[in-house]
Amino acid sequence: MNTPTIIQITNLHPFEGHPFRVKDNDEMEALVDSIREFGILTPLIVRPLENAQNEYEVVSGHRRLHAAKRAGIHEVPVQIYVIDRDTAAVMLVDSNLHREHLLPSEKAFAYKLKLDALKRQGKRSDLTSSQVATKWNAAARVGEAANDSADKVHRYIRLTHLIPELLQLVDEGRIALTPAVALSYLRDQEQYDLLETIESEDCTPSLSQAQRMKQFSEGGHLSMDAIFRIMSEPKPNQREKIVFRYDDLRRFFPNHSTKEIHDTILRLIESEFQRQQRARRDRDAR
Repeated sequence: MNTPTIIQITNLHPFEGHPFRVKDNDEMEALVDSIREFGILTPLIVRPLENAQNEYEVVSGHRRLHAAKRAGIHEVPVQIYVIDRDTAAVMLVDSNLHREHLLPSEKAFAYKLKLDALKRQGKRSDLTSSQVATKWNAAARVGEAANDSADKVHRYIRLTHLIPELLQLVDEGRIALTPAVALSYLRDQEQYDLLETIESEDCTPSLSQAQRMKQFSEGGHLSMDAIFRIMSEPKPNQREKIVFRYDDLRRFFPNHSTKEIHDTILRLIESEFQRQQRARRDRDAR
């Protein structure tokens, strides 16, 4: 590997369309503290921007770049790769898919970014392949780094057709992946009508409800009244439930997945229940 080059932060630019969020959480605070004390130990990977002198696009190291800015550092070490944007997109996605706690939206836009890049590369290098085969092979390559099948890659990419508010509900775990894929085929206005119903009725669609709305939409019959009727139907084995807003819990669990938050809350409730049981037994024994 070549000796790192020291570059002014002002000459570095985030990768356009970067799908992974850079969060100011506890992990970021620890990274900022580490960079203040030891500097950046692993150089960023960058590529020269076309038609711009001494300007570079970050391929890997967006969190380190953000932390360096927070730490008041003005220069960072980088490894410069002279590559095109499509090659950089593939590198960017592959270097981030190993991260824990990836949100469905991050995975969706990352897969789309990589698939689009691979398809463009395929058109340049394999013009004799059938379009369908090339598309499917590219999707299989996209999912390799995360052990996802081509079918699952396409399902995640469908999430990019959701309006931001519904995609947020997927990230929060309130709408599962499979129903979300069905909802992604709804027109934007239909999705906004659904969102209004979700908010007014405090409920989210099941898979069968999402599939029915998709069918109604394909037939041009998904009105606001139809959405309300479908969402008002009782779900099989429906029970009363307590709902927590994701944002209300995230501040207490900034680095946890939704499953980890669920499991942690149950453990805390169980611990408190056992404490109350012991206290009751102690009172009865007096």
